[in-house]
Amino acid sequence: MFLLQLSLLLEPTLWFAAVASPTDDNALRGGHGEHGEPGHKDHHKDSYSTFASEFLESRYLSDEGYPFPTAPPVDPFARIKVSDCGISKGCIRYGKPGCDAETCDYFLSYRRIGTDVEFEMSADTDGWVAVGFSSDKKMGGDDVMGCVHDDNGRVRIHHFYNVGQWAKEIKRNPARDEEGIFENNRVTCRFKRPLHVPREETLVDLHLSWYYLFAWGPAIQGSITRHDIDTPPVSDHMISIYKYEDIFMPAAAYQTFSSPFCLLLIVALTFYLLMGTP
Repeated sequence: MFLLQLSLLLEPTLWFAAVASPTDDNALRGGHGEHGEPGHKDHHKDSYSTFASEFLESRYLSDEGYPFPTAPPVDPFARIKVSDCGISKGCIRYGKPGCDAETCDYFLSYRRIGTDVEFEMSADTDGWVAVGFSSDKKMGGDDVMGCVHDDNGRVRIHHFYNVGQWAKEIKRNPARDEEGIFENNRVTCRFKRPLHVPREETLVDLHLSWYYLFAWGPAIQGSITRHDIDTPPVSDHMISIYKYEDIFMPAAAYQTFSSPFCLLLIVALTFYLLMGTP
């Protein structure tokens, strides 16, 4: 018995044979073949490659076979719906008759959501678009919310306060749930703001009615500059957040002569042209 154990230790081939039969597939993979040549080393390599490949496929490929992990898709900016204007939200449009949120020179919508007001703004500019809340139709002493397109391609919501003809940025920003996009040379954004706020000079309570000031213009390195037109449009009456109106304001190029004086002047000129000079 002692001699048998010693011989097994001295002869690895005999030890291997005692453990497994030469005809055992597992033995052929790990040691020598039937004829003494190194056996199935390539099979070892092939088996490992197959295993690694299958493992990586199961770990890094989705069910459809696409590689991952990848960044989760970002929800695209939901287009502004004008079909809800005057029904479930209020809208103000400035520009060409029949324009919408993607074609008006300026567009604003508002609606109440719980204790917040959601605003949507869009303008034909590569800089900024804003709405101001005023008590007198004039620029100065106004609470302003603006969406600014910066040099990194992002659209951020800022809070301003009009000091005379200058908009001063205020650090306290009541906006939340901010979204913004710059596309087709338009700045478009959406955000919420509380309906009621603590009494403060730079913030107004939106449950009260205000004249709305509309403005847009270029930006330099994310900072707003002078608005595009000399006299930005203003709502002709105070707007209540509780009343959903659909207001259209024609741009200067589409305004018609509607005052009695202008109509009288047109009639007089027409009569003069028809009758001729004496």
